[in-house]
Amino acid sequence: MSLESLNADVGQLILRLSVGGLMLFHGVSKLMHPASLDFIGGMLAGNGLPVILAYGVYIGEDVAPLMIIAGFKARLGGLIIVINMLFALLLAHSGDFFSLSEHGGWMIELQMFYLLSALAVVFLGSGKFAVKSD
Repeated sequence: MSLESLNADVGQLILRLSVGGLMLFHGVSKLMHPASLDFIGGMLAGNGLPVILAYGVYIGEDVAPLMIIAGFKARLGGLIIVINMLFALLLAHSGDFFSLSEHGGWMIELQMFYLLSALAVVFLGSGKFAVKSD
């Protein structure tokens, strides 16, 4: 094993723990406050989509992050989070694409962090330090 290989595997682990761990906080919050699904369902219905899709937030914010953290089908978990974030951006943040926060940051920088980090997991995979490397 070369040092270069180890560095790449450690980098993939850090990426997986970051995006999966941070997204999991959002999922646990949804589990603790299930009424938030009513808000999500309302946004879906307002855009002509079935309200039942609101339950997909549990897959995108609880199941997929656990897949990524464990390194079990991490690419699939990353893809699920990418889809979840696209829905979040289009439904809840579509008016924020060209806005700055009061501190000068991009209004959707957090959402883009999750989307792009999950996309990196899709392309990089889980790395060596995983339940099942892909």
